[in-house]
Amino acid sequence: MRKYKKILIIKLKFQGDVLLTTPVVNTLKEHFPDAEIDMMVYKSTVQIISEHINIHKIYGVADKKASPLEKLRNICQVIKEVRANKYDLVINLSSQIALGLVMRCIPAPMKIGFNFGRQKSKYWVNAYDKTLDDACDHIVPQNLSILTLLGIDRMVNHTSMTYEGRHWQRLKARMDELGLTKEYVVVQPTARQIFKCWDNDKFAAVINHLMGKGYDVVLTSGPGKEDAEIIDDIVSQCTVKPVTEFAGKTSFPELAALIDHAILFIGVDSAPGHIAAAVDTPVVCLFGATKHRFWHPWTEKLELIWAGDYKTMPLRKDLDRSFRYLTYIPAEDVICAADRMLTRYPAPKTLFNDVK
Repeated sequence: MRKYKKILIIKLKFQGDVLLTTPVVNTLKEHFPDAEIDMMVYKSTVQIISEHINIHKIYGVADKKASPLEKLRNICQVIKEVRANKYDLVINLSSQIALGLVMRCIPAPMKIGFNFGRQKSKYWVNAYDKTLDDACDHIVPQNLSILTLLGIDRMVNHTSMTYEGRHWQRLKARMDELGLTKEYVVVQPTARQIFKCWDNDKFAAVINHLMGKGYDVVLTSGPGKEDAEIIDDIVSQCTVKPVTEFAGKTSFPELAALIDHAILFIGVDSAPGHIAAAVDTPVVCLFGATKHRFWHPWTEKLELIWAGDYKTMPLRKDLDRSFRYLTYIPAEDVICAADRMLTRYPAPKTLFNDVK
């Protein structure tokens, strides 16, 4: 097997998608321990892998919010930096058609990528030395399958997220000030799009149940106004108020530390669920009109509840993105799933059994 010293991985998608590429990073590091492994991701997703121990350098690419001119200037600058670093292996895990041109602009002895349905497009295929069809049941084994083009057959089959200890120390100090004295469950009720969200009153029912059983509940969310409104509405319906101190106020490394020390994570289809899987915290995850089998958190410690088991879900092209498809999931079923997970996985690492 050829040895590689400088490797670039490209993944231009959302935060959770980027985190789901970490098995590729870890596998490459295991096979090529002396290699520098860099990543090219959107600027908005840099933070989720910013403290990963196996990633050497991260290039941030302007995303959809940037103006066309800003995008052009940014990608030209990034390509200039990439070319200067003289990679001997480039792996593209993204499907944007423009990456066919980007790959042509990056000189490297070996460039590999997925076909993404473009098997008959010479423009796409000719940008690589080797390509592979994307045909797996879940994104993690799909990402890993690209490494078979390098002759690698022993994979690191788990996601990972690392963070500096100072993040937990800061959070723990604030928890002490707030008087958190019990094992806690992290609940993330918000997602980037409302069609991935559940009903606020049902989340309140789950929180009431957990706090009634003697657990603390810590609510987390994105930083946006809509996220804050959802958090406020849920709290207004809770018998005992959960902790909202950290909702919308943590970096991704801080959020990883918070979830890492929780006894359980409950949330919808969003990046924090993948963070929970990456730090090995048990997960109850709610999915609606998305491909739950392909995108679910990659962990055995999972209770997956899909709205499609209660009501037929629409095809992607027929989605009403303003409708909460998770509404068909009963609160009682999530409560039962949480109870099962709390019984099945008594906490080996929590606030009061600190492994950090």
